[in-house]
Amino acid sequence: MSESTSRAVPEVQGERGALSHRQIMTILAGLLLGVLLAALDMTIMGSATKTIADQLHGQTIQAWVTTAYLITSTISTPLYGKLSDIFGRKPMYLSAITLFLVGSVASGFANSMYELAAFRAVQGLGAGGLMSLALAILADLVSPRERSKYQGYFMAVWGTSSVLGPVIGGFFAGANTFLGIDGWRWVFLVNVPVGIVGLIVVAKFLNVPHTRVNHRVDYWGAGALATALVPLLIIAEQGREWGWGSPAALAMYGIGALGLVAFVLVERSMGDEALLPLRLFQRPVFSLTNGLNFVMGIGMFGMMMSLPLYLQIVKGATPTESGLLSLPMTAGILVASMGSGILISKTGRYKRFPVTGLGIISASMFLFAQIGLDTPMWQTMLIMALAGIGLGLCMQTLLLAIQNDVPAKDMGVATSSAMLFRSIGGTVGTAVFLSILFSVVGGKIAGAFASVRTDPAFLAALQENPQFAQTLQSGGLDLNNTEFLNSLDPTLARPILTGFAESIDTVFMVGGFVSLVAFVMIWFLKEAPLSDKSGIQRVAADEEAAAAAPVAAH
Repeated sequence: MSESTSRAVPEVQGERGALSHRQIMTILAGLLLGVLLAALDMTIMGSATKTIADQLHGQTIQAWVTTAYLITSTISTPLYGKLSDIFGRKPMYLSAITLFLVGSVASGFANSMYELAAFRAVQGLGAGGLMSLALAILADLVSPRERSKYQGYFMAVWGTSSVLGPVIGGFFAGANTFLGIDGWRWVFLVNVPVGIVGLIVVAKFLNVPHTRVNHRVDYWGAGALATALVPLLIIAEQGREWGWGSPAALAMYGIGALGLVAFVLVERSMGDEALLPLRLFQRPVFSLTNGLNFVMGIGMFGMMMSLPLYLQIVKGATPTESGLLSLPMTAGILVASMGSGILISKTGRYKRFPVTGLGIISASMFLFAQIGLDTPMWQTMLIMALAGIGLGLCMQTLLLAIQNDVPAKDMGVATSSAMLFRSIGGTVGTAVFLSILFSVVGGKIAGAFASVRTDPAFLAALQENPQFAQTLQSGGLDLNNTEFLNSLDPTLARPILTGFAESIDTVFMVGGFVSLVAFVMIWFLKEAPLSDKSGIQRVAADEEAAAAAPVAAH
C-alpha cells in the first residue's frame, strides 16, 4: 500500500476490513453531520430567500443565487466521485466540508446579491461532495446486504431537515438581529458549528485503507461536462422569463448539445481514467438504474415543488407551517426506508421494494391531482404519507443496486453518477413543471372568474374593491408575487386560488404519467444477489487475486 494510504481503523474485528457496529456508527455520525449541512441548507434557503433578497435589494436577481449553487454542486458531484476513487474518500470529504463552511461564512457576510451568488457558488463546490461521498464511504464500510439498514439514517436526516429547515429559516429570516448579527445572516452562519463538529469526527475516526490509483485527473471531461450542464441549469432557472424559444434559450440548447457531444468523445478517449467511464454504461443494471434515477428525479422534484405551492398559495400556509404540514411525508419516508432496509438485510432481496415504491408514487401523484381548494387537509396529509412510503421504498434501493453492480474500484464514481442523474432529472423536472404551471394558470384563473361573474356575492365584493376591479379589468394581475392574496377579500381571492389549485393538479397529473414511465422501467431491472462484503473487503480480495495471478502463472 502506498504512502498516501490512510491508517487502518484500529481494533478491526472479524474478517479483514470488517468494522464493528460501534465503529461504523461513530463514522456515520460524522457523515450524517455533513449530509445535514447540505439538507438543511436547501430547505432553509427555500423559506429565507425572499427576505434575504429584500435585505440586499436584489429581488430581480435572486434566481442567480440559486443557479450559482446548482451549477457548482451539480458539476462537482462526479468530480468528487472520481477524485475520491483516486486519492481516497477522507481527504475529499474533508475538502467538501471545508469548502462548504468557507462558502457559508462568506455568504453570511455578503453585502450584495452578486456577492451572495459568488459565495453560494463556493458553497455549492462543497455541497457536491457531501451526500455522494458520504454514501460512497458507507459503501466502503458496509456490505450491500447490510448497507440498506444504515442508509435509512441518511433518509432520516433528509426527512427531518425538510421539517426543521423551513422552521429555522423562518425564525432567522423573521428576526431583526440575533447575537448582534442580522437575523438572515444566521441562515448561513448556523452551518459553522455543525460543520466544525463534522470535520472533527471525520478527521479523527474515518481511517480506512485506501490504495491510491495512478490515474490522470480528467480535466477535459470535467470541462466538457460543465459546458453541457451549465446551459441546462441556466435555462432551467431563466427559461420561463426569457421564453423557451427565445434566442438566448436556443443558444443555451446549442452550447449544451455541443458540450454533451464533447463529453462523450473525451470520455471515450480517456478510457478508465474518464470522469464517468463509458464502460460502466455497458452494465445493464448501472445504465437502467441511472435512467430510472433521471426519470424518478423529474417526477419526484415535480411533486416536491408542487406541494409547497399548494400549501402556501392555495391553503395560505406560511413556509414554517408548510414544513410542519409535510410531516406525514417525512414519517412515510422514514418508516419505509428503515423497514425496507431491515427486510433487505434479512432476505437479500431488493427489487420488490422499488417496484412497489414506484407504483405507490404513481398512485400518489394521481391522487394529488384530485385535490382542490376545498379538499380537507387531512386527506392531503394522508396522500403525503402514501407518497413518503413510495419514496422511502425507492431511493436507497436504486442506489444499492448500482453500488452492488459496479467493481469496488469504481464505487465513488458510481455513487456520484446516481446523484448526478437524479439531480439533472430534478432540474429538468422543476423547469418543465414550473413552465406547465405558469402556462396554464392564467387560463384556469380566467375560467374561474368567468364561472362567478354573475354571482351576487362576488359582484358585491368587487364593488367594495374598485382598485382590484380595475386591475382585473385591465388584465394586470401579477402572479409573480401572490402576497396580495393574504389581504384580498376571500370572495375575490377564491377564483385565483381555484385557478392555482387546478393548475397544480395539472402538474401532478403530468408527474403521475412520468412516474408511470419509471414504474414500467423498473420491471426490466435484473436483480443480482447482494454481496456480503464491504467495499474495503472487495478491494482487498481484488488485490490478493491480482497478486496471486503472476504466481499461478509460474
